[in-house]
Amino acid sequence: MKEKIIGRGAEALLIKKGNLLLKKRIRKGYRHERLDLLLRTSRTRHEARLLRKAGQIISTPIVKAIDGMTKRRFDPETEIEMQFIPGKLLSEDLDKFSIPRALQICWQIGRNTALIHDKDIIHGDLTTSNMILKGKNVYFIDFGLGFHSGRAEDKAVDMHLLKQALESKHFKRAPKYVGAVLKGYKNSEKYNIVIEKLKKVEARGRYKGKAKGKNY
Repeated sequence: MKEKIIGRGAEALLIKKGNLLLKKRIRKGYRHERLDLLLRTSRTRHEARLLRKAGQIISTPIVKAIDGMTKRRFDPETEIEMQFIPGKLLSEDLDKFSIPRALQICWQIGRNTALIHDKDIIHGDLTTSNMILKGKNVYFIDFGLGFHSGRAEDKAVDMHLLKQALESKHFKRAPKYVGAVLKGYKNSEKYNIVIEKLKKVEARGRYKGKAKGKNY
């Protein structure tokens, strides 16, 4: 079975083989070899743990064990072998749905975010570029910038990034999308606390924007 590179970022390659996806962290030549391996190993293991934990709560790619499923050379230190999710990338397809259907999807995005936040999982890069719709389920992918935190502020920043992504990528429908996301997020045990923090995060952003525009 042939392998095909389907994504290339600053940190990793995404390689598809059948129903499997390999995320391979790229070696950085400007870093000391031992330090580079240490960083790639720790980040790979951390992301795999987050994926496994989040996958017990919401739909995510299943991290595969090394069990001879593939014949390729596999490096568990710097590579994650996981389930390939065929479906619609929401950054490209969300606006193609009818408004009622798109709002249902956004509600599910909010609900998924509430579920992982209640387990102190921060995604770190909540955008529709990291979400795939398969059937009726929204899959969250790419936890490479994720981490564990019980702080309401970290959860508010996650929500702030999501709102910014919706306003940037889906600006024509953004107010409706954001409203649906917030309705889904109401399922969170700490909804009121996080939303209050979100208001403060957004207020800081507006203040910084005004400060940059001042002439002294």
